[in-house]
Amino acid sequence: MKIKHVVFFCFSLFILQKSKAQSLYQKVNPFVGTGGHGHTFPGPTMPFGACQLSPDTRLTGWDGCSGYHYDDSIIYGFSHTHLSGTGCSDYGDILLMPVTSEMELNNYQYASHFSHQKENAHAGYYQVLLDDPKIHVALTATLHGGIHQYQFPKHKEQYVVLDLKHRDELLDSKMEKIDDYTIRGHRFSKAWAQNQKVFFEIKFSKPIENIVYEQTTSSSQTIAHHLEKSWQCLIKFKSSAKDTTLMVKCAISGVDVDGAHKNLQAEMPHWDFQKYKSQCEAAWEKELTKIKIQESLSPDRLNSNTAKENQQTLNEQSTFYTALYHCMIHPSIYNDVDGRYRGRDDKIHNTNGEFDYYTVFSLWDTYRALHPLLTLLDTKRSNDFVCTFIKQYEQCGRLPIWELSSNETNCMIGYHVVSVIWDAYNKGIKNYDVEKAYEAMKSIATHYTHYQNSGLMMNLKKEFRNGSADADALESYCKYGYVRADDSHESVSKTLEYAYDDWCIAQMAKALKKEKDFQYYSQRSRNWKNVFDPTTGFMRARKNGCLYQPFSAYTVDNNYTEANAWQYSFYVPHDVSSYYSLFGKSYQLARQLDQLFAAKSETEGREQADITGLIGQYAHGNEPSHHIAYLYNDGGEPYTTVQKVNFIKENFYKNDPDGLIGNEDCGQMSAWYVWSALGMYPVCPGNNTYYVTEPSFEKISINNNIELFKTRKHNQKELYFYDLNNKDFITHSELLQNKRLLFTYRSDIGTNCGLPPSPNFRSQSVPFIKTESKIFTDSLQIELASPLREKIFYSLNDSNYFLYTTPFPIYENTTITFFASNDETEIGLAKMRKGSCKYFATPNKDTKIQVAKFTKIPKDRKIKLLNEYSTSYHAGGANGLMDGVYGKLNWRLGDWQGYQGQDVEIIMELEKPRQPKKLAANFLEDQNAWIFYPKEVSFFASNDSINWTLLQKVETNKSDHNLEVSTSTFSTSPHFIKPTFYKYFKLLVKNFGPMPQWHEGRGYPTYIFIDEFEVDTLQETD
Repeated sequence: MKIKHVVFFCFSLFILQKSKAQSLYQKVNPFVGTGGHGHTFPGPTMPFGACQLSPDTRLTGWDGCSGYHYDDSIIYGFSHTHLSGTGCSDYGDILLMPVTSEMELNNYQYASHFSHQKENAHAGYYQVLLDDPKIHVALTATLHGGIHQYQFPKHKEQYVVLDLKHRDELLDSKMEKIDDYTIRGHRFSKAWAQNQKVFFEIKFSKPIENIVYEQTTSSSQTIAHHLEKSWQCLIKFKSSAKDTTLMVKCAISGVDVDGAHKNLQAEMPHWDFQKYKSQCEAAWEKELTKIKIQESLSPDRLNSNTAKENQQTLNEQSTFYTALYHCMIHPSIYNDVDGRYRGRDDKIHNTNGEFDYYTVFSLWDTYRALHPLLTLLDTKRSNDFVCTFIKQYEQCGRLPIWELSSNETNCMIGYHVVSVIWDAYNKGIKNYDVEKAYEAMKSIATHYTHYQNSGLMMNLKKEFRNGSADADALESYCKYGYVRADDSHESVSKTLEYAYDDWCIAQMAKALKKEKDFQYYSQRSRNWKNVFDPTTGFMRARKNGCLYQPFSAYTVDNNYTEANAWQYSFYVPHDVSSYYSLFGKSYQLARQLDQLFAAKSETEGREQADITGLIGQYAHGNEPSHHIAYLYNDGGEPYTTVQKVNFIKENFYKNDPDGLIGNEDCGQMSAWYVWSALGMYPVCPGNNTYYVTEPSFEKISINNNIELFKTRKHNQKELYFYDLNNKDFITHSELLQNKRLLFTYRSDIGTNCGLPPSPNFRSQSVPFIKTESKIFTDSLQIELASPLREKIFYSLNDSNYFLYTTPFPIYENTTITFFASNDETEIGLAKMRKGSCKYFATPNKDTKIQVAKFTKIPKDRKIKLLNEYSTSYHAGGANGLMDGVYGKLNWRLGDWQGYQGQDVEIIMELEKPRQPKKLAANFLEDQNAWIFYPKEVSFFASNDSINWTLLQKVETNKSDHNLEVSTSTFSTSPHFIKPTFYKYFKLLVKNFGPMPQWHEGRGYPTYIFIDEFEVDTLQETD
């Protein structure tokens, strides 16, 4: 037994010594997140570097967004740009691949098998053996380029493939041989970024012996080529059994080839690979030491579990530093060494040494935790981000939403750049034009007429082409007090996130003593309550002035952004106290959170790959849930915050390829872990308050001037919670001022709330109509309600506004306008008087008047559907095809009925036979969204619904490759209709078939989207 104890003791000491000797960059495991849905890449990059040099193993698919997936066994080559953890694919520019023979290049013939057993990486370095050619590859990076070292087998020829058409659609390219050692050129491509421009200069350590290229003809012969306007080539070098090493230096630029040349000269002056590697490692060591963690290993605990515990500690350290590493990849530097950069106007500008210009702003993700983390760790870089935002505003008239390589992708929602600016300003980061920053913040949140007045409307329409952060949503939000589902998709999420962003603008206005703006944006910041449904307690879409039907809190549909009502109903980070006050005095926030975590872990409706890491309906794999576990602090149960956060840290973050529960999303997923490991989290970025939880380590040092300590538990089963200086929250200024902070246990229940009560602004809520349909046949009962139980006034077909008291019926097509008021003299009304025993009033100019339209449909006809439509695209069921409401180009609004992978058959039955005049059906096409026009549309008629007469078959003759969104009506021609009476009419729609080969979803079934089956008749029979 003593011998065993000695062995374990020595082994533990060995682990302890190894841990102490290991540099922080060596603790980084770049393979974390390369499996599962993490979407990370393992190759080297400098901290926030312009170049991300990494192997590419996957060409298409959602899990190939970064170009690499751990499940793959083939490497196509090594490209110089990659995105870390995004949910859309782009980059993969300037691919190089060493080979040992001449070959065709038209179908990745140069790709090679590889094994993870012969692959390794740490921060700043990657190495692999290409099994097919037996070439050892080592990679490292500089700020603007990558260094390759290829070790060829003896007695083998030495070639390098240069491929510019790899992955994305190639718009333009050029290769040019400058001398025997140098090739330069450019690659312009289209993917997520519609017009990405990359210039490059490549220098080889050996002279080029010959260059061959793959011809575009079918002969597949290779000949010498000048390289001008080419996109692939094979570069041959003189081989030697004594000189098997070839080095390659590749610098990139977003400006021009001169920029790439200057970057190469400045950063890659020699051929010493180890020196470049050491420089990259040293850069990472400098960044990673901004947070130093210390957890005691256990050489003194002589038991059989010691080695296992110590290994667990080392894994926790690796998990932490890998997370911190992932927080320092994006945003990426975009200006060259001479300060030049390509701006949002596609023109060349210069920073003139005043700041660094950045790209890759995944703001919907990163405003939550990554940017607040960087304001703590790196104030200079955070200041440069704001300078970048201001320049982008000056160049194109609009702050970024999701900017990539000077392209606005318009991906995701909100205008969260205002959160990043305000959070930085509020923490004392102000070395920029503050007034210009504030002007830009107001601009992106202003009604779209601002752009009309400023002459930027055409640019705005181009910016909004993808429908995210769109003009329709912003107009609806400003006009109605929330985003109506009639006007824009993801309306609930947009309303909630706009409201938070408006709070940020209000705080900036207050800091700059702009009282009028402060009042205005503070009022807008309360708009979140206008999507609150008091009947269910969830945030719920409203369409046509009514609560959206059907509704289930589990349903993932186009009313929410990558989430459902469970996950978004807790998104009021700036106004938590007001949120739970809506439930009444007996409401307990903690119990509502309990229901979230205890709910079933299956979602309904649309399949959403982003929703992962489910605990009940809490979804840690996607950003809308990231703050929720900390809300137990607001509910008076900080010890439950500790339990939930610790469970997430221990189960959803691992030191292995599948170690992330969802997309890394440019650092946000890892930033949550870093904050939580520190023992705190910014629930509401911009209010400078961190909610407290249990730190992961015994001692933590931040920037060498802040130290955090925690005491050890005596009983690991104790349900005590960590408390910092007798509070369950701490402010940013307290963190900076106190320097040394102690986390200790307390057994009492805390009741502190990290967020102060929101200002008591007088504001009116938006009432809604309780009805399940906007169409009816005989009559419809109208019932109005308000979340705040205010007075409601309504008007029928532009009549006077009367005070609503009880439900009332309507019998004809009716437009109802209505509003709520909690103060007749200040908010809702210009005047109010009593007449005819009814109160009526006139709304003032600021009143949010709601509009609902109800249609009486003919009761002498009905529709029967013979196919099952997608539950996500129901258009209101069968009657939705004859309600007189035509679907818009934005199909996400829900007015189209969608069928996937099937022909569609629809029957309309009339009460009595009639003579048809014209039959028609309306369809939508959005090939990017898998929606195609049908191949053919056939119209039939019958008097018994059994024997059918073909009236006309219409061949649609539509293109199978058209990226424009459009609608088309297919109808019968007059000469096809005979003077015959029919009672039944049938529409038969033939599906396009599987998606064509050019499409990323090739082979998958397409959708048919239809809205309105029209049967126009002449007269009835007796």
